[in-house]
Amino acid sequence: MGVQSAVGSSPKTTWRKADRASWTFYQRFIHQLRIHHLSLSKEVPVHQKNDPMPNLPHWRTHCWVLIHAFIPITIQQAYCSLFGRNLHPIAAYFLYSTAFKWNGIRELQILRHLGHRYGFLDGDKHARDEIPNDSVTKVFYALFSTATFRSMMAVMLSYRRSEPPSSLSLPWLVVEIGAYGIVLDFWFYWYHRSMHEFDGLWKYHRTHHLTKHPNPLLTLYADAVQEVFDIVGVPLLAYGTLKLMGFPMGFYEWWVCSQYVVFAELFGHSGLRIYATPPSTMTWFLRLFDAELQTEDHDLHHRKGWKKSHNYGKQTLLWDRLFNTCHSRIEAVKGNVDYTNPAVMPIF
Repeated sequence: MGVQSAVGSSPKTTWRKADRASWTFYQRFIHQLRIHHLSLSKEVPVHQKNDPMPNLPHWRTHCWVLIHAFIPITIQQAYCSLFGRNLHPIAAYFLYSTAFKWNGIRELQILRHLGHRYGFLDGDKHARDEIPNDSVTKVFYALFSTATFRSMMAVMLSYRRSEPPSSLSLPWLVVEIGAYGIVLDFWFYWYHRSMHEFDGLWKYHRTHHLTKHPNPLLTLYADAVQEVFDIVGVPLLAYGTLKLMGFPMGFYEWWVCSQYVVFAELFGHSGLRIYATPPSTMTWFLRLFDAELQTEDHDLHHRKGWKKSHNYGKQTLLWDRLFNTCHSRIEAVKGNVDYTNPAVMPIF
């Protein structure tokens, strides 16, 4: 293992090393939040392709998502118990929209910490890409819009003032967490694959593929049409499908499911050199088909693919397995996994 200096890590941007007096409001804001994938003043470990890769246990990622997802639910239940009434839908929207943004910020900060501790995939060949100079404002608004509009959609479609958080069904929630990820991935797989295979759609997805070594802030580095489908279209299709299948998908269940999804979206673009898969209550099912998604799977989608690509899923590899669009892994292979010294993801 070597050490890579973070300085000069991205050939696609210069603004982070420019005079801060020249920074825009959004550049300053992102810097103050500490949500970059790395600090320019700290070193990043560099590994060879066959170096051991620490395993990140599922129980750690489940704990992270559930604890953060249940904080606003607990606050709301405390309000109901104290005042004997539930939150108005507008108040509920502000509570959960704020929590969505806060959870995203905390995950980005922790991914930054993990990057300095464990390094990145393909780090011996190329550093992670940065936000291009002319796209900082766009990326900021895309991330802000995700938390705003997904929360708004959930409140509008599923929030019932007559149903306090105590009405949440834990048995149904366990099933819905896994089912939501698989169903959402079905819709995302075909939408994503179509964006690659049809010229009329590729023009809206091409921008996202300008990064070959993405970082979490580039999750929604895309054209406006793609952003609409990513932020609202695919989650809405997944919600509607589960409702038609007979799942309750109440507001609180959908909120928790959405936190699992956004966790995987950000982690999947992190490029962290950790053997990690998105937490799911259907892991046992996915393992039957070797269909768990590794962080490297989506990294290879960017690194090895362009218009013709592979690994289209973002929550699982189930549909890639079924339709034969998987790409062989390079570093996240069984022989490289270090179960003796597992990766540690801080809860707070």
